[in-house]
Amino acid sequence: MEYPLLKLAAIDIGSNAVRCQISAVLEYQGHYRLKRVEYVRYPLRLGEDVFATGRISPAKEEKFVKFLHALKLLMEVHDVAHYLVCATSAMRSAQNGAAIAERMQRELGMPVQIIDGQAEAAYINSVIMHQLEDKRHYLHIDVGGGSTEFNLYFDRRKVASQSFEVGSIRRLQQNGQPGAGMQDTWQRMEQWVKDNAKQFHLTRAIGTGGNINKIYSLAQQPLDQPIARKRIAAVLDEVRNMSMDERVNKLMLNPDRADVIVPAGQIYLSAMEWAGIKEMVVPDIGLKDGMLQTLFEQWFDEIEPRHAAGEPIPAPEVQNRHSDGN
Repeated sequence: MEYPLLKLAAIDIGSNAVRCQISAVLEYQGHYRLKRVEYVRYPLRLGEDVFATGRISPAKEEKFVKFLHALKLLMEVHDVAHYLVCATSAMRSAQNGAAIAERMQRELGMPVQIIDGQAEAAYINSVIMHQLEDKRHYLHIDVGGGSTEFNLYFDRRKVASQSFEVGSIRRLQQNGQPGAGMQDTWQRMEQWVKDNAKQFHLTRAIGTGGNINKIYSLAQQPLDQPIARKRIAAVLDEVRNMSMDERVNKLMLNPDRADVIVPAGQIYLSAMEWAGIKEMVVPDIGLKDGMLQTLFEQWFDEIEPRHAAGEPIPAPEVQNRHSDGN
C-alpha cells in the first residue's frame, strides 16, 4: 500500500498567530492515524490591530497575504490533497475582515472561512470527545487571543457550549484586567460557568490552546497526567514575577508567547475556580486538529475506497504531542 494514503492541511488564523499543520493519513491493520509532517506558526497578531482600532492595518494585511501565499506553496510542495482555512475572533471582529478574505480568494485562490465561536467549538469538539473518560464530567476551556470557548461534557455527551469575546490579547491590552468594555462579558462568563458547574456536577477541566500547553510544559508534569489547579497558579505566579527578558531568555518563550501567557493563564485558572474544579488534563489538540478530523471524515471515501456506504467512519489517532511551539 502507498504511504501516506493522503496528506491534509489545516490553517488556523487566530488573533495571536496563524498556524498551518500538514498531516499524513496512515493506515495499519484497520487503524488510522493523522501524523504531523509539517507545522508552521507565525505570530501575525491580527488582534493587536483589531481590538484597538476595529480594523486590520494595511501593513499587517500585506504580511497576511504574503504568509498565506507561502503556506499555499508549502502545501503544493507537500502534495496536499485537501485543506481548510478558518479564521476566528480577530477576523470576525475586523470591519475589513470579509474584504480581506475575499482578496485571499481572488488573488491566491484560497477560500478563507470566517467562523463564529460556536463553529470553532464544534471543530474542537470533534477531537475532544476521544479524550474523555467515562463517569467524569468535564469543563472544556479553549482560550484564544480574542475569545474563549467553553464546552460541557456529561457522561461523554456535549450538553452545553458558549463562546465569550474574552481572550489573551484583549486582556493584555487592558493590562490583564477586564476593563469597562469587557467587564460585563467577564461577569456573564463567570455566571455561565458557575451555573453550569452546579447543574452538571463538573469534576475535571480539559484545557486546549498554546498557552495552557506551555504552562503544562513549564510545570514539568509527567507526560499525559492531569495538572493541579494550584500548580497552574504557581506557574503563573512564577512567570508573572519575571521580566519579559527573563521570560524570553530563561524560560525560552517566544516574545509573542511571553506577553500573553499570564493573561491567558488567568482565564483558565478563573474558570476552574468558578467551577470548583481542582485539576485539568491538557491534550495537545486544538482547532487545527478538529479541522483535520473534519477533512478526514469529508474525504474518507477517497482515502478508503473500500468503505461501505452506511458504515461508521473510524476516528483517526492524532499524533502531535505538544507541538505548538514556545
